[in-house]
Amino acid sequence: MNYRTIPHKFKHAFRSVYYFLPVQLVLLHFRKYQLLLSFWLIVTLTVSGHFAAHFGASSLLLAPEYLGQINFMSMFLLGSAMCVFMMTWHITTFIIHSKRMPYMGATRHAFLVYCINNAIIPIVFLVFYSITSIRFQYINEHAHLADILKLQSGFYLGFITLVLVSFAYFFRVSRDFFKSLLSSITKPSRIRRVIPYDTLDYEIDIIPAHSYITGHMRIAKSSDLEPYHPRVLNTIMSRHHRNVIFAAFFSYVALLIMGIYMDQPLLRIPAGAGFMLLFSIIMGFVGAFKYFMKSWEAIGWIAFVLVLSVMVKYKIFDLRSIAYGLNYKTEIDKRPQYNYSKLRSLFTPKRFADDKKTEEGRLDKWKALSAPGDSNAIVVITTSGGGSRSAYWTFHALQYIDSMSHGELFKHTVLVTGASGGMIGATYWRSIHDAHDRGLLKDPYAARYQENMGKDLLNSIIFSLASVDLISPFNKISIAGYSYTRDRGYALEQELVANTDGLLDKSLAYFGPREAAGQIPQVLINSTIINDGRKLMMGNLPIGYLTQPEYSLNDPTPPIDAVDYGAFFAGKNPTNMRITSALRMNATFPFVLPVVRLPSQPYMNIMDAGLRDNFGIEVASRYLYVMRDWINKNMSKAIFLEIRDSREYDVCEPSSESSFGNMVTDPFFVIQNKWEAFQSYKHSFLKDYTPYFMNDKLHYITLCYVPKENKTSAALNFHLTSKEKEDLDWSIYNKENQAAVDTLLKLLKK
Repeated sequence: MNYRTIPHKFKHAFRSVYYFLPVQLVLLHFRKYQLLLSFWLIVTLTVSGHFAAHFGASSLLLAPEYLGQINFMSMFLLGSAMCVFMMTWHITTFIIHSKRMPYMGATRHAFLVYCINNAIIPIVFLVFYSITSIRFQYINEHAHLADILKLQSGFYLGFITLVLVSFAYFFRVSRDFFKSLLSSITKPSRIRRVIPYDTLDYEIDIIPAHSYITGHMRIAKSSDLEPYHPRVLNTIMSRHHRNVIFAAFFSYVALLIMGIYMDQPLLRIPAGAGFMLLFSIIMGFVGAFKYFMKSWEAIGWIAFVLVLSVMVKYKIFDLRSIAYGLNYKTEIDKRPQYNYSKLRSLFTPKRFADDKKTEEGRLDKWKALSAPGDSNAIVVITTSGGGSRSAYWTFHALQYIDSMSHGELFKHTVLVTGASGGMIGATYWRSIHDAHDRGLLKDPYAARYQENMGKDLLNSIIFSLASVDLISPFNKISIAGYSYTRDRGYALEQELVANTDGLLDKSLAYFGPREAAGQIPQVLINSTIINDGRKLMMGNLPIGYLTQPEYSLNDPTPPIDAVDYGAFFAGKNPTNMRITSALRMNATFPFVLPVVRLPSQPYMNIMDAGLRDNFGIEVASRYLYVMRDWINKNMSKAIFLEIRDSREYDVCEPSSESSFGNMVTDPFFVIQNKWEAFQSYKHSFLKDYTPYFMNDKLHYITLCYVPKENKTSAALNFHLTSKEKEDLDWSIYNKENQAAVDTLLKLLKK
């Protein structure tokens, strides 16, 4: 063996690989077009669970739902949308790179050849996606092997179908086409119109590829290609400009139509598919922007952002949502003024006393409904935020205890309050028992109600974001006599109504008479006014006694820390608002759902209740304090039932500054990341003092979601996997929770 030839062979092999067109294209993407690569990065991180994990985004791509089920068709639609995304990537980069590959135009079906050579990134992604989705479907959705094969077949059948359609109708450009075009041109002036010499004669950065893959999947040398003048090749490539515009336009129209008919289940494609189509449109726009702006790109983006800012400033469009059922058709000068002077004049000591007396009257009516043998106990329930996880857990805990107590829990409850997902579950629990009392349903403990709480909400939110919010933000809908704009907030409400069999398709006023009569618990739905941090409390009954601390009633400037929604918007038909809108405002997780504006001057901007109190402890504690005299006089026991989606001593995982990144970012984001823990620790002080003004009649009962395995709790989003539902179901049988249930059942007995 001649060892001297080994380095030469190695060098030759390295050069062959390095100057192979697929490798050169990958290097070019990383070297010059990182912005376009960011789309692949986002999708890859989403699939792996490292991007938008709190929102449950990975499940939208790994286990997409169509018509409420993960099936062959849902994967087929996702595969089709994934193909649109990849073809948009190919044609966008083809247009940008075509001038760097003058030899490519000399091939037959140049675009097909380019796609084959540009396939390294898509193929690597598809392999990664398949492995991840198979694992997810097996572990998290408990799918059998046959079902997994069926799902994967659906994905790739949809993908291949769109590939064939794309090449058959949109992307066939060959040198034969251009030769026939030139043969029909005879006058120099006509040639100049087709080939603008003054714009095509410039130096370009040619990709130094020595070999490439042909359309017949063979490796060929670039030097064997028939040479063409750059002007000729650029004219051939220009045909693809129309194709990318058509592809983007097709995706836009498809999303626009689906957004207009979003209430039709058949047209509501999986959210993951909708998002891939949206990404296709954005990628096409970014590619076109880069192509036409060239060296002016940075200035172009700045101008684009400025134009958007001006449009928002002059209210050409508004990214905020609205509360459906509330009257927004009022001139600015007739809207209620939102400022401290207005609040001080509205929430006076007299209103405090009058509203307190009204609530005591309601409690008298509630007590009068008790049978002679009933326990002399009053129950106040608080629930924590936490998306579908908390909604499912709260409903499961309440149904379980109420069933075990033979309906005593519901009968003894006077107030339900809390935050976010927990309030969705608790409100649904009350609606079921209210419907049962009205004779509208037979068994309030049927298993299907628990299943309803576990149904997906995230798919409709993300689908609407892709097809309505960002594509057509001017869709109109009529509700309760008023016209509104549809958005992902509306999509969430409609999905919630459908999931709950219409039991939540009610206005606040629907429950008012029975609340006032003490026949059902009062549900107090909270949210946070981000203008100034005050709490907005939404309900049917007057609650002025909860808007400020009692000690400050005689102060000239009392610290009013909450707003009674019904009193403040008295002239806007407040109780006509859908209860789903109140629940949505209560659960407006940042970015997932839009901020809601209420018709005050200036607009009152509303977000998640968890920003102020993620556990409902503040409102419940103040309620017990204000009603302490009535409770001490009429009740022998007061039960404070707290339902949480985390344990008090383990609210969030501890972090350590173990890396440079953590050392830099932790001081900036500590409040955001530990906000729930800060609240939980603060509430422990309230719990210390509350029993003293209740004459030791108060009993704290806490039920916590405890996952079977540490660090594997259900995700905080609007989607639950089969595995997560099983974990939540099991949690009620945890030793700690069973002890709490036993204590509660004893207290509910006479």
